[in-house]
Amino acid sequence: MSRRTALPPLNALRAFEAAGRHLTFRAAADELGVTQGAVAQHVRGLEAQLGLRMFLREARGLSLTEEGRGYHAAVSQAFAQLSEATARLRPAPGHVTISVTPTFASKWLIPRLPGFGAAHPEIDLRVMATERVTSFHSDGIDLAVRQGEPPFGASIRADPLFRQEILAVCAPDPAPDPISGLTPPFGPEALPRLTLLHDTHDLWPRYLREAFPGIRAARARGIRFSQTTLGLDAALAGQGVALASRFLVNRDLAAGRLVQAMEYVLRGRRDFYLLASRSRMSPATAAARDWLLAQADPQ
Repeated sequence: MSRRTALPPLNALRAFEAAGRHLTFRAAADELGVTQGAVAQHVRGLEAQLGLRMFLREARGLSLTEEGRGYHAAVSQAFAQLSEATARLRPAPGHVTISVTPTFASKWLIPRLPGFGAAHPEIDLRVMATERVTSFHSDGIDLAVRQGEPPFGASIRADPLFRQEILAVCAPDPAPDPISGLTPPFGPEALPRLTLLHDTHDLWPRYLREAFPGIRAARARGIRFSQTTLGLDAALAGQGVALASRFLVNRDLAAGRLVQAMEYVLRGRRDFYLLASRSRMSPATAAARDWLLAQADPQ
């Protein structure tokens, strides 16, 4: 007889496990939604198959035999492991995990989260802010926002979110600076007096070549940051001129917290896409995806 066929029936094991926890057939029956007689019959069948008594039937109720206690501990642990494995394999329908970059999270997604909560109070949205490329399967990701170029693979559904249009922005200056005498929009002659705020994308050299072709611009001062969001925070604080995708600064521009520092708009080489696994699209994930696409600013 194979090991698999030697196993007792699952219903008998469930009845035994519940009866061993409650030490009464009635409570076990209530938990399992069956009759007390059905639980007792399953336990008797299990004892007959194993050739051992699992319980002592006493006037005050049940008690486990020595063999029953050891077997009950093993069966309970096995059911717990099955439950945990199943929970990990099958994502909760009301949970959606989205992977975004820190800049996208702070400058675009977080300001809109109250709107998402009002539209979908039934969804528990989990935001994973990271620069690294994530795996939908191993990292438990449902949605991701990344820059890239299609195709992304047959298993990935990619919806365009934003074109990459890069602006130079700075804090507003209602009057010419009393020292520099400069006010935006700036030309190449202003560069020696400006502080350029760099990030890891290092787009300033390309931006200046395309914005002022044929002009040898003097070198500007610079501060370098590890993330775009830090450069934008510095620009908001009046510390210099930063480069950022239009959709990340649209709100600050509309509110007057930032102004366009130079007229040229740099067209990026890679656009932003909303990515999802074609095989893991739960109703909650689909609802979150539709909401994000509806929130994308028109280009």
